[in-house]
Amino acid sequence: MNISAPINSEPGKSRATLPEGTVSVGIGFLIAGISAYAFFKVGQQALGQDGFKPIVTMWFVAFALAPGVFLPLEQEVSRAIAHRRALGQGGLPVVRKMIPLAIGAVIVLVALTALAYPAITKYLFDGNGVITMCLALTMATYAPFHLARGICSGTGRFASYGLVIGVDGATRVIGCTVLWLTGVQTVGLYALVIALSPLAGILAGVARGGLRNDDGPPATWSEITPNLSWLLVGSLLSLGLINAGPITVDLLGSHSEAAVVTRFGNAVIFARIPLFLFQAVWAALLPRLAHLAAQDNLSEFRHGLKRLLMLVSVVGVLGVGGAYLVGPQLLNFVYEGLVDRRTMTLLALSSALCMFAIAIAQAVIALHGHALVAVGWLLGFATYLLVVWLSSDDLYLRVELALVSSSIVALACFAISLRTLLRHGAKPDDVDEVAATVL
Repeated sequence: MNISAPINSEPGKSRATLPEGTVSVGIGFLIAGISAYAFFKVGQQALGQDGFKPIVTMWFVAFALAPGVFLPLEQEVSRAIAHRRALGQGGLPVVRKMIPLAIGAVIVLVALTALAYPAITKYLFDGNGVITMCLALTMATYAPFHLARGICSGTGRFASYGLVIGVDGATRVIGCTVLWLTGVQTVGLYALVIALSPLAGILAGVARGGLRNDDGPPATWSEITPNLSWLLVGSLLSLGLINAGPITVDLLGSHSEAAVVTRFGNAVIFARIPLFLFQAVWAALLPRLAHLAAQDNLSEFRHGLKRLLMLVSVVGVLGVGGAYLVGPQLLNFVYEGLVDRRTMTLLALSSALCMFAIAIAQAVIALHGHALVAVGWLLGFATYLLVVWLSSDDLYLRVELALVSSSIVALACFAISLRTLLRHGAKPDDVDEVAATVL
């Protein structure tokens, strides 16, 4: 997510004032987080854990690919519009320039899905081709969804930003609940709910006026794509890594019952509770880091980063401790599918380490280290594949170890990069002071 907001830089206020829109964005993400858990619960009530398994796999594939490709477009739209807004220029030409890129990305993703249709349908979706088609449709609907988010954040309409996110999640749950209450057990319709819910979020943003934009000077490609390639690589690798667990369990556990995949997906969703809750904090603090770096105020930059990492530490410890103490019982109570204490603890640990990695990665991006972040995620992803290949024969354990190891490698890469950049006094270009990324 890209948040651009005026940040108070007056003496004595830089450490206290939250950027505009933090509450609105936080509420939107809170609704989206709750809706994810509710969708998994209602879907399993309707289809059972075995029947819901293709939806679990589609969920994690979709939320690796769609944000992986379209989140960088959102970030660049937001950054470019915010920069123009600071200059008193309209951002509509930026949107017009980005639309062909988004359409091109959709065409490529849909074409790749079509080419891989037989394999995807057979190995991921239990022979249900409708779900594969819904996956392709999801790629098409999340493109305008992310562009809408970028417009809202770039123009400073954070209430609209939160509305777009919240309505998307709420629509998914409402649609799934209607299907359940009316006795529908056709799995493809539940997949269709995932694919169409972004359109409701877009319509809500349009109705509120959050997507309005004034015309202005023509936009050039250099204005909207200075870091797009590195952002795209890093985004795809990071979101692929974050969502790889259930997909790997599905691929490697082809002879296991479908409920094995569903239970692991449930555990992953629960392990991310701290990540959902912490997104609003990132929205508040990461833009401040970029702003301070752009002012060459590295003393305050270090202070803000330390405060962010302290918050990550607290949330991470609580998440891991909670997963160890009550995770299996709580998961069994909500989803009626037992996962052992080791699995919950290791998944929560990987989530905590990933929060650290993301936080430090965004500090590196604030210092214009986009390429270094992409390399770090690449090494993390390579580590994941290596550990999955060489570690335990236990299906869950090999994936858990891979998630923890890959997060450690990525975190170490970002920490080294940040230390090096700070030592050499790096700072971003002017236009990057309004950009921060939250996954």
